[in-house]
Amino acid sequence: MAARLLLILLLFLVSDFYFFQAVTTVTSDPLVRTGYWLIDILLILAMVSVAFMPRKGSKVQRFMAILMAAMLVVFVPKLFSAPVLLAEDVFRLFRGFPPRNIYISEVALVLSGLFLLVILFGLTRGRHFYRVRRETIHFPDLPEAFDGFTITQLSDIHSGSFSEPGGVQKGLDLVNAQNSDVILFTGDLVNNQASEMERWIPAFAGLKAPLGKYSVLGNHDYGDYMQWESAEAKRSNLARLKNIHAEIGFRLMLNEAINLQKDGQRITLLGVENWGKGGFHRYGDLQKAVAGVPDNAFKILMSHDPSHWEGVVLDHQQHVHLTLSGHTHGMQFGVELFGLKWSPIQYVYRQWAGLYNRDGKYLYVNRGFGFLGLKGRIGIWPEITVITLKRMK
Repeated sequence: MAARLLLILLLFLVSDFYFFQAVTTVTSDPLVRTGYWLIDILLILAMVSVAFMPRKGSKVQRFMAILMAAMLVVFVPKLFSAPVLLAEDVFRLFRGFPPRNIYISEVALVLSGLFLLVILFGLTRGRHFYRVRRETIHFPDLPEAFDGFTITQLSDIHSGSFSEPGGVQKGLDLVNAQNSDVILFTGDLVNNQASEMERWIPAFAGLKAPLGKYSVLGNHDYGDYMQWESAEAKRSNLARLKNIHAEIGFRLMLNEAINLQKDGQRITLLGVENWGKGGFHRYGDLQKAVAGVPDNAFKILMSHDPSHWEGVVLDHQQHVHLTLSGHTHGMQFGVELFGLKWSPIQYVYRQWAGLYNRDGKYLYVNRGFGFLGLKGRIGIWPEITVITLKRMK
């Protein structure tokens, strides 16, 4: 924690020093200079205070969410404009370091302003800026009856973060508009407590799919990230959450398998509890889920954490054709534009968003329907995934 905080502070100060040069090139107003560093000092003090705070508690979480948003507003625009000033310094190096060019400094300021607008959009409208992402995957052994079968995947709802019924309903209406055969939800219905979902039960119960709705648990669903008054209270919370899955019409799958039938043929849907690397609990048991499932069955697995795919699924003796995961949120921050796909989360998770293929075994990582921590999304928009299965000719 301390090392990461130190690295963030270092990047913050370096980018601030660079950007300040552009500011002073354009204006010499002492009020601007004083205000510039005053904001920085307040943010640095807030960042340092985080290191001494407990990790749990709603007030602490709200403070960290506000601080995260403030850091993005102040820090990121400067960071992304720094390359313009760095490029100028390369040319200045061979010219004896003359004063900065005012026009280049103005370009840096304009560029940072554009990034600021994108960030403000993400913090205000990005949380419900739903994108439908479509993938068609071909399999040689897909049963003929399932040729053209459609799946709508949702993940990481995090209902405890919602506050705008209209924005949430817009996303749910978009889900129903896909008219998929099944809806699959890959975990994290809440942030911590089952009670977060109570007010949203009628809305999510309105989701429709002719062959059913199925779900698994995510790491946040177990209540592991808050202090409970007793072990029994924590168990009761999980029991209530499981009941809520039923109340919104989802069949919660706990390390088990079911068959989806169509025209006398079937595919097998597997659902495991959360299994993750890096300190996350490993409640999931794929071996238990596939017990009794024929080796030649066509299998789709719901597993919340994508690290399960490389950690267990790929090398499992049973061939799992398609794994559906979420968990990463794409960090709710990044760039996906003109073929460029980048987020800081890619340095933590090798598979963090979109479709991956390894020897005919596929993984799709959903970017998440909701949000957590940061009260918005910047560049990595909330996702509704529609996957079409096709039989390879």
